Amino acid sequence: MLIGHIKEIVRHPVKSFRGENVQQTKIMEYGLYGDRSHAYLDDTKEGNFLTITQFQEMVRYKAGFVGEESMEKYPKVKVTTPEDKVFDWEDKELIEEIENKSNRKISTIEYSPTHVPIGPIAVEDILLATDASLDKLKELWGKDGVDSRRFRPNLFISLKDKVPFIEEEWIGRRIKIGTEVELEFVGHCKRCMIITVNPDSAERDSSLHKTVIKERNNNFGVYASVIKTGDIQVDDEVHLLA
Repeated sequence: MLIGHIKEIVRHPVKSFRGENVQQTKIMEYGLYGDRSHAYLDDTKEGNFLTITQFQEMVRYKAGFVGEESMEKYPKVKVTTPEDKVFDWEDKELIEEIENKSNRKISTIEYSPTHVPIGPIAVEDILLATDASLDKLKELWGKDGVDSRRFRPNLFISLKDKVPFIEEEWIGRRIKIGTEVELEFVGHCKRCMIITVNPDSAERDSSLHKTVIKERNNNFGVYASVIKTGDIQVDDEVHLLA
């Protein structure tokens, strides 16, 4: 059954940085190719990841791959700062800037193109959200400034029938994207303070999280596991399997 189309594909080459919208990519066993494949470690916390939770301004740094995807080696990772300066993600000047702003000592870690162990929010392979659900949440919150970037989905689906939160009813079922990829919905995405951080200004508004807690039992979006790998692209059809 056709349920919609892929509206956006978003991967985050550097964990907690703003992601990049891509027209096409591969779905690996761990999720989108290169998603959360690079990360900064907070050395003041014995190697824990540095994330938006500790350093809100990470949402204003954008990371993207430059070059063709390869199974042997990642393309270079370019980072654009809030001041529009461009660095390699391991550039000493960039690392010093983040250390000074976050008041933390950091180091870097990079995973293999064939295996990234952390996943979106370290829970599952892929995070999905739908346009109808986002529109309804905008209505429930009653403020400007809600867009998909706050929720950091890998796949943003434009539904054929605009039924808000219908994706939550599909948990336990599978979808097919394009001609190759199959995913299985496995659970709700429980939300944390990260959604309160404005992706443009890094300012917080806790009322959004309170709305999600009150109206949606703190759920927004669904997690999926990869069943069949392959290539996907924007505008691919999404079918719910029997």
